[in-house]
Amino acid sequence: MEEEVVTQTEQTEESSKPDFVQDKFWNKDTNEINIEELSSSYNSLEKKLGSRTEDLSKQIREDIANEVKAKVPENYEISMPEIPENVQMDIDPEMPLLQWWQKTAKEAGLSQDQFNTGIEAFVNNEIGSLPDLDNEKQLLGESANARIEAADLWSKKNLSTDSYDAISEFASTAKGVKALEEIMKLNKDAPIPQTETAIDAAPSLDDLRSMMKDPRYWKDGDRDQAYINKVSNLYEKYYGNQKAS
Repeated sequence: MEEEVVTQTEQTEESSKPDFVQDKFWNKDTNEINIEELSSSYNSLEKKLGSRTEDLSKQIREDIANEVKAKVPENYEISMPEIPENVQMDIDPEMPLLQWWQKTAKEAGLSQDQFNTGIEAFVNNEIGSLPDLDNEKQLLGESANARIEAADLWSKKNLSTDSYDAISEFASTAKGVKALEEIMKLNKDAPIPQTETAIDAAPSLDDLRSMMKDPRYWKDGDRDQAYINKVSNLYEKYYGNQKAS
């Protein structure tokens, strides 16, 4: 009879412990949860989880950094995006702005595609600032092409390469061509330049054919032997360059 009483008492005490409470957190003497033991265990677990979370976060950051680094090329390739047919544009690798972009892209861990996006934005901005050639030609009238070619040829024959490059940008508008035509009139009878001009540096067949149309080359009374000699020498230089290449 006594054994039955003891057994019933133990069962009563055990049944009073909630199922979700582990035995190590149950005080059998007071038949209550051991708050101190539970709190200590919780704090210890929290520290372990915090440490593991920090380690995991650090590992994730390192993995992301390594992944980004792997996508950064040793050297970025400079490729021109598609540009309109009537626009001629080249990118000089030594351009300060381009060198800055390469350095910035490298430090930011940008991929080749992201680098190209920056190049495309730069080119599009430059194209957007260019004059509308069709509109400029309309302002010059029906003989626009002839006027532009004449101004270009005169510049090549009379200006150095650096000066020609500078005046080409200036003469890309109708106003620029008109201003250059006024200069041409003022220097109509000017002697042949003694320094190397743009056409001397790189004569083209079209330029030479245009030079032959000059009255100083063919018209009696206007023929200039110095001018004729220059055209002949340029022809020799042109065909010499063709054979060399």
